[in-house]
Amino acid sequence: MQTLPIKISDETLRDGEQQVGIFFPYATKHKLAHLIAQTGVDGLAIMPSVCEQEAELVKSLVSEGWDDLITADTMMGKEYIEQAKSCGVKRIILFHAVSDRLLFLRNPQVRLMSEYQGKTIDDDIPSHIINKIRQDALDVIVENLHYATQVAGLRVDFAAEDASRADFDFLVECIRSCSPYIEHFLLCDTVGVLSPEKSYIWVNDLLQSTTGVALGVHYHNDMGLALENTLQSLMAGAILVSGTFCGLGERAGNVALEQVLNGLRVRFGIEVEGIDYDAVAAVTNYIEQMGIRPAPPYSQTAQRHESGIHVNSLFRDSKSYAIFPHNRIDVVFGKWSGVSNFQYLFEKHLQNPQPRQKYEKMRSVIKSLAAEQERYFTANEVLKLWKDGIFE
Repeated sequence: MQTLPIKISDETLRDGEQQVGIFFPYATKHKLAHLIAQTGVDGLAIMPSVCEQEAELVKSLVSEGWDDLITADTMMGKEYIEQAKSCGVKRIILFHAVSDRLLFLRNPQVRLMSEYQGKTIDDDIPSHIINKIRQDALDVIVENLHYATQVAGLRVDFAAEDASRADFDFLVECIRSCSPYIEHFLLCDTVGVLSPEKSYIWVNDLLQSTTGVALGVHYHNDMGLALENTLQSLMAGAILVSGTFCGLGERAGNVALEQVLNGLRVRFGIEVEGIDYDAVAAVTNYIEQMGIRPAPPYSQTAQRHESGIHVNSLFRDSKSYAIFPHNRIDVVFGKWSGVSNFQYLFEKHLQNPQPRQKYEKMRSVIKSLAAEQERYFTANEVLKLWKDGIFE
């Protein structure tokens, strides 16, 4: 059987836990981390900025000698880079949107322009605005990559959020601009819009258009195609797979790492160097014993959202993180939530706007309750807490 040096990057403890309904207690995450480490994966990602418990988990695992394995998923900003470094990690994954849809929603200057209030990329947006949001994004990305590598002294991968909906030429420019600073450029199919045929051609064309960059893939399963899209991308030349065990993750989940590993083995006669396949089974068995499974593709259950970053975009553009127009978007509240979750509930559903400081108080209370009770809260539960004066 052929052996290839494909790298496996695990996101079970970060992206996997963002699946609505999952809450891993600290002890469970610690045990999962050890089980995953024993599989031989190249990286195990955790996001220390989410809450103090996540930061403590990172510090604990680093102190146990896993500093070469633990990777910190890190938002753009020197303060987040320094926080990750303070946890003792040597590697981080910096992420930033690269699609025009998300860049238009998030550009701080465009958001202040009255003529673009309430608009999305589907409206008639002038080309000079499109060029601006792209250049602004590239400036921020390069600035932070430079800081992380040259100042903070960290090893860095870059995750291009929503890359599958990005302009191809701009994506090539991003890869070329990032390549001096990074070890891998991760192409994210954030909302699962790729097909196997497109995946192969896309990765192949990107490799033909760039030089000296190692491409990784991070694919979601909204249309049930994450596994085949990943395998085709590897056949086209990608050398890293980012995913979760058992396919856990937001909406319909991420590509399941055990399926990728065994798919390569059975269908193509390829084993991944350094992987202990018996240890992989131990991880999936542990997760399955907890009764946890990802939501089925296309299901209404897969349209539930907890991540504050995602809800912030959904509030202004329903196509930002939801690709099925016939399904209803459900917002829930928990450890991963932000101010936008409460804004979405009170302004979009109830037409009863509250002061921002009230939303911030709600976020703080819910995050604490979610950690304490190890659960998430529905909209009805949040409204009951509000009526009971818990947020006062």
